[in-house]
Amino acid sequence: MRNKITFALVVVGVLGALWSAYVYAVPGKPLPPVFDPAPNPYADGIYTNGIVESYQSNGENINIYPEVAGSIVRVFVTEGQPVTQGTPLVQIDDTIQLATVEQLKSQAEAGQALLEELRAQPRKENLEVSRAQVEMAQASLKNMQDQLDKQQRSHDIVPESVSRDVLDNAINAQRVAKANLEVVTRQYEQTKAGAWVFDVRNQQKQAEASAKAYEASAALLAKYLIKAPIDGIVLSINATAGSYVSSQGGYDTYTQGFGPIVVMGTSKGTLAVRCYIDEILIPRLPPADKLEAQMFIRGTSTSIPLDFVRLQPYVSPKIQLSNQRQEKVDLRVLPVIFRFQPPRGVQVFPGELVDVYIRGK
Repeated sequence: MRNKITFALVVVGVLGALWSAYVYAVPGKPLPPVFDPAPNPYADGIYTNGIVESYQSNGENINIYPEVAGSIVRVFVTEGQPVTQGTPLVQIDDTIQLATVEQLKSQAEAGQALLEELRAQPRKENLEVSRAQVEMAQASLKNMQDQLDKQQRSHDIVPESVSRDVLDNAINAQRVAKANLEVVTRQYEQTKAGAWVFDVRNQQKQAEASAKAYEASAALLAKYLIKAPIDGIVLSINATAGSYVSSQGGYDTYTQGFGPIVVMGTSKGTLAVRCYIDEILIPRLPPADKLEAQMFIRGTSTSIPLDFVRLQPYVSPKIQLSNQRQEKVDLRVLPVIFRFQPPRGVQVFPGELVDVYIRGK
């Protein structure tokens, strides 16, 4: 009885396996695409991916990096806001640099004041004191000379009236008074001549160095306030109050990398498309004056004709991948830039991926 049950279960299993193989072998109806793929408008068209960016006469979008490091205390603009050249964008904490500027400013002012003091010499009061010392020394010398003359005449008439010791003291006193007059006279002449030219020159150089240090510090202080370099539109802000930034930019939480804290584009209605031509398709490109291309916005049937602007004559490794499994990672491409005017009612934004076909040879 048990063998019959086992045999029956085996037969049922085999039949079930055959039925499953049949069911899964029947091809299913494919799902329709989410949107129709971009058709090739040219018989010999070259397909490429394109990235929309703001139109520039050269370069790409305007990536703004801070030249100093610090914490952001205020963001003045919002994404999508049009700004004019010089509009404040981001303020970085500048308290330490501001104190340094004030210190260097005081040092520069002190150095300049000392230079003016040296140039203003001799001071009137000092000159009058020095002149008075000369007059006093002259009077003292006259008094000592008179005393010597009296002692000398008395000694000449009656040698016993004046001792030799008294006469020698009078002679020495007259010599001391004469030497003192010579010293104060030279001090008066030195005071009258003013500051030494080398002292003035040295102080002038120190004052200039202090002024340059202050100017450099003030210029560095100005870099803590980031301003718009041109008239344009704020495309992206990767900074918030309290976040730390450096010359590498700001830290992006999602990509876990560093990037510009502000990305700007031109305020013109014209946009650009940067296309990357595969290196094996480069020989099929027509001459630059005969380049013709059309752009297709993904998810729509909208096609926009493109105007050739320029190409970068340097084949470089491709950074952006097309998300296709057969795409080579080590792929080199030639960047070609076109421009276009967005049609009315069609929204196109910088950074958007588009499909582009270029008429080939």
